Amino acid sequence: METLVYVVQEEDEGTRLDKLIATVFTEFSRNQVKKMMDEELVEVNKRIEKPSYRVNWGDVIVVKVKDPIGLDVQPENIPLDVYYEDEDVIVINKPSGMVVHPANGHFTGTLVNALLYHCDDLSGINGIIRPGIVHRIDKDTSGLLVMAKNDDAHISLAEQFKEKVTKRIYYAICHGNLLHPEGTIDAPIGRDKNDRTKMAVVLGGRTAITHYKVIEYLGPYTYISCQLETGRTHQIRVHMSYIGHPLVGDTKYGPKRVVGREGQYLHAAVLGFYHPRTKEFMEFEAPLPDYFQEFLEKLRKMYKS
Repeated sequence: METLVYVVQEEDEGTRLDKLIATVFTEFSRNQVKKMMDEELVEVNKRIEKPSYRVNWGDVIVVKVKDPIGLDVQPENIPLDVYYEDEDVIVINKPSGMVVHPANGHFTGTLVNALLYHCDDLSGINGIIRPGIVHRIDKDTSGLLVMAKNDDAHISLAEQFKEKVTKRIYYAICHGNLLHPEGTIDAPIGRDKNDRTKMAVVLGGRTAITHYKVIEYLGPYTYISCQLETGRTHQIRVHMSYIGHPLVGDTKYGPKRVVGREGQYLHAAVLGFYHPRTKEFMEFEAPLPDYFQEFLEKLRKMYKS
């Protein structure tokens, strides 16, 4: 059984418990949250509360998620681009097109299937579906991820992501030319009220902050770097679309017309964190994948010749 924990922040105070859970843990609908609460799988400060309970700053919410009945995630011999590995953590450069963990429609070929084959041990905090998974990147996003190989490492890494002491820099290509060479997008993100498969900038959403810098103007496109201060679902994709510069290839948040390829040009290039055991700060950098670099070169030839 997977256990999810959230500590109520100051901006959450006074929100209904069921609404906050659906906002924080975006994989669950309000109906799913209601069912979990009916089954007493949700605790606040180790007590069962009603869905209408108004949360207080500092409340500790624990959500227990049942493992899918009959689902057995199998190890698969899938090659991994391992950047670092020891008894506590493993750092992987994930290719575009690979799903991080099993979900509806993707029960094989995921990073978790590959990790189970590669590693003898993974943290069990997130249950059988997401063993070792501390953070995620989207299927079509490439780049660096750190996974935990035991529960102590998982707790340490999760705390670092929560306290915003990790370093995460992405490279992306967006539509249009950004007017300012650098800037910060501070806009709350929550589930899109009109389409639950999407996220959006919404009133009452969770705090989301993205810092961007222009690297290069390429005709009607801009090559940028983005540094995350928070890590919300689809954060860079949503924020860039919100300011009118959706990522190239992102048909969910941008134009349906495909440029280059379908799938956003977004690469998690730099990842830094404190090692859970040694406390040493470790930083890794993965080069752009070939398809990304080739598209950049094509744009340079078209618009800089």
